[in-house]
Amino acid sequence: MSDNDNESGISGLGWFLAGLGIGALAGVLYAPKAGKETREELVASALDAKDRAAVLAQQAQEKAAELAAQGKQQVSEYVDRGKEYYDRGRTQWAQYVEKGKGLVQEQQNKVAAAIDAGKDAYASTTSEPNS
Repeated sequence: MSDNDNESGISGLGWFLAGLGIGALAGVLYAPKAGKETREELVASALDAKDRAAVLAQQAQEKAAELAAQGKQQVSEYVDRGKEYYDRGRTQWAQYVEKGKGLVQEQQNKVAAAIDAGKDAYASTTSEPNS
């Protein structure tokens, strides 16, 4: 909110100075003075407006640089956060894969044990003499 207030303050100051310059110019043009005095005042007023415009341009440039720095910092934070999420997801994925491998191996061992038990049962029933 303070950034918005600051920006509107600079903008408002610019409009105020522009109005001030226009008012001064109108006053000079309608004042009952000699042509030389009027031209001198117009030149002085133009130089003053140029100086004020330079100050406003410098303020705008500083504000733009500040906003650019803030933007770079935010982008850097988002990139770091994205890398963190990626690494966390990759770690979780690796854990799930390892857990899945363990479950598959466990099931293979159970199936192999069942096959062996079946073979033993078949062998014991076929090798017994018929009574």
